[in-house]
Amino acid sequence: MANFLQKPLIDPAKSPIFYGYVILFIGTIGIYCSIPGQTIGVSVFTDPVKDALGLSRNQFSNAYMIGTIVSSLVIGRAGVWFDVYGARYVAFFAAITLGVTLFLCSWSAIMSSYIKELLSIDTWMIPFGLMTVLFFMLLFAGQGVLTMASRNVIMIWFDKNRGKVNSFSSVALSFGFSSSPLWVNALIEGYGWESTWQFLAIGLLVFSVFIYTFYKISPEKHGLLPDGAKSLSSDEKEKKVLPKQFTLEEAKKERAFWMYGLTLAFNSFFITGLTFHVVSIFTHEGFVKEDAIAIFLPGSMVAVTVSTIFNFLSDYLPLKLYLFLMLLGGFLASLGFLFLSTAVGVPMLIAGFGILGGFFAVLNAVAWPRFFGRAHLGSITGKIMSFLILASALAPSIFSLCLSTFGSYQMVGYLGLAFLVFLVIGSIKANNPQKKNDF
Repeated sequence: MANFLQKPLIDPAKSPIFYGYVILFIGTIGIYCSIPGQTIGVSVFTDPVKDALGLSRNQFSNAYMIGTIVSSLVIGRAGVWFDVYGARYVAFFAAITLGVTLFLCSWSAIMSSYIKELLSIDTWMIPFGLMTVLFFMLLFAGQGVLTMASRNVIMIWFDKNRGKVNSFSSVALSFGFSSSPLWVNALIEGYGWESTWQFLAIGLLVFSVFIYTFYKISPEKHGLLPDGAKSLSSDEKEKKVLPKQFTLEEAKKERAFWMYGLTLAFNSFFITGLTFHVVSIFTHEGFVKEDAIAIFLPGSMVAVTVSTIFNFLSDYLPLKLYLFLMLLGGFLASLGFLFLSTAVGVPMLIAGFGILGGFFAVLNAVAWPRFFGRAHLGSITGKIMSFLILASALAPSIFSLCLSTFGSYQMVGYLGLAFLVFLVIGSIKANNPQKKNDF
């Protein structure tokens, strides 16, 4: 049995095309399949699930926050697993775990009622505790491990063309993620939230077979070179400077690690909070539900355009320029949030979160292998993923707290502007660790 599990079902060296393109295709699908464990996938279920469980919006948001915070505390370990066991096994078990968790989510109302009857207690704490555990499992397996392993395995198979291949993946994922609330909501309205989660679970379990079959950890393990290069000439070997392979502890000593990581975390915070409360945010400013939902399509178009252009250019341009452009998107989004009721508010918000999302797709994939090498990419990106998950965990409750405390969401805009000023100042010297004078 052990020999069977170790035996490769497909040999990349015998592929008629460079196997990295197979990895690009299947890895992109892998990230897309994490949608049920992402905020954009969970948020569609918020109203029907909280009503079925008898939870208020604040209680449901807090369950999400606690479960996600716990996930952020342990996701770094999954990065170490990636470095030790490879993408194949880590992504496979993440997909299995996510599929099983979705089945449990579909039975959450039944389980809550059963526990209440068993304990002879009728309290909101039971569904609250149950959803906290399920949110932890969803975010850890989906937003965390499956996403990280699928993105990393694509980046590992490419070097010089890393930005170009990431552009194709980013475009597909931008349209896929932005359209997912529409078809998930259609399934919920047609079949109910329980059956929808079960459909998604079956899809994850089926896809786990493809992960086990096609995911491969690196080209070198199969006698290949990144980008499909045949070989390096003697002159190229002499000129080629091998990048330093940073460990996680070494990476954490570099300013770029923190500034890029915190900027990406800001994106996760802002987009998660906006997505989770978008209808409430817009209705408090005098808009209708349709106006709120309508911002995602143009925002996605901006994100796709930005990610496509700058992914291609990332193979030639310094990433520090990208960092400041992403921060500019953050300023636009925060100002649009503050002036949402004015004529310029909605366009600024759309442009801002579109720019944020576009550069997030570039930097979160390209920056880490360029800055710190590929040898310890799992542990480094696992730590960064903990920042992103923690930020997304705090967002719904902080947004909700601002509303309940100040009567509007505008305080979020002021907090965002203050944090962005800190990031701009801190990023002035956040240079590429491989090349300290890299602007």
